[in-house]
Amino acid sequence: MSASSITPFLWFDSNAEEAVDFYLSIFRNSRRLSEFRLPGEGGRETGKVLTIAFELDGQPFTALNGGPQYQFSEAISFSIRCDSQEDVDYYWSQLTDGGSESQCGWLKDKFGVSWQVVPSRLSELLKKPKAVQAMLQMNKLDIAELERAGASS
Repeated sequence: MSASSITPFLWFDSNAEEAVDFYLSIFRNSRRLSEFRLPGEGGRETGKVLTIAFELDGQPFTALNGGPQYQFSEAISFSIRCDSQEDVDYYWSQLTDGGSESQCGWLKDKFGVSWQVVPSRLSELLKKPKAVQAMLQMNKLDIAELERAGASS
């Protein structure tokens, strides 16, 4: 079984197209793969997008216009591993635009989807107790500050 056999399926109220366009504008190497529009003739919903298949940096996703029954929560989040502070800053600023910040590198975008923007070296950095304490005080993670805190442990 390949890693791509699991695809996150995101339930939006009625703004899946807007969300997909937003994500595609942020993530490099991303693309819309296909869409399914409601068939039929003359109905109010005819031609409306039901699902959109897309990739974010090679990871497949599907977005659904499913209606208001379900909302996103922090129980599911997507982690973005960043090699540099520049990448952390970029994804943080893009995804918090219209969204909200939380602690320890977590945020919610303007659609309510939760993300973790973290350094790819986070496990290594957090081996030092003072680095963990420093992280607990941060919203957006600061690699240099985590390194400084770890060096003083």
